[in-house]
Amino acid sequence: MTKRDLFKYFKTSREIIRLAVMLYVRFPLSLRNVEDLLHERGIEISHESVRFRWNRFGPMFAAEIRKKRA
Repeated sequence: MTKRDLFKYFKTSREIIRLAVMLYVRFPLSLRNVEDLLHERGIEISHESVRFRWNRFGPMFAAEIRKKRA
C-alpha cells in the first residue's frame, strides 16, 4: 500500500507548509505574526492559509514528533 501525498494539490512546497505550522505551534505567535515573519523571508502566504494548514497538517506533524521521541 502506498502512502498518499497529502501535499500534492498545494501550490506551496511542503517545507514552507511545515515551517508555517511549526512557527505557529512552537512559538507563542498569532497567525498574523507568522504571516509577517514569512513575508519578511520573501514567502507570500496569508494568515488564513496558515490556519487552514495548521488544522489539516498539525496532527500529522505532532504524530511524527511523538514517534521520533519514543
